[in-house]
Amino acid sequence: MKNLAFILKALSDTKRLRIIKMLEIRPLCVCEISSVLGLAYSTVSKHLSILQKAGIIEYQKRGKWYYYHRKCLSGSEYLETILPQIERWLNDDDEVSSDTKKVNNSSTEEICTL
Repeated sequence: MKNLAFILKALSDTKRLRIIKMLEIRPLCVCEISSVLGLAYSTVSKHLSILQKAGIIEYQKRGKWYYYHRKCLSGSEYLETILPQIERWLNDDDEVSSDTKKVNNSSTEEICTL
């Protein structure tokens, strides 16, 4: 029961749901997510950490950046049931639609400067 409660808590934040929806489009780095959400890097990193601990996302280093993406095989029957539903939900939400446009019209090189 504790595992399900942890997953549901991770999914109970609108910013984290928006991040999950963005990661359906393509892997993104913290800079890109921060730019789309209009949040500080530290805030985005905290949200990503929560999603990662819940087993929803993972990351991979490519060059200078860490790219976050949806975890393919979660190994959790809860996530295997919930995540496909989230893919179907919220697509007509105004914030999610706006986020989708921003993600589709941006690139790491445009946004991130190190």
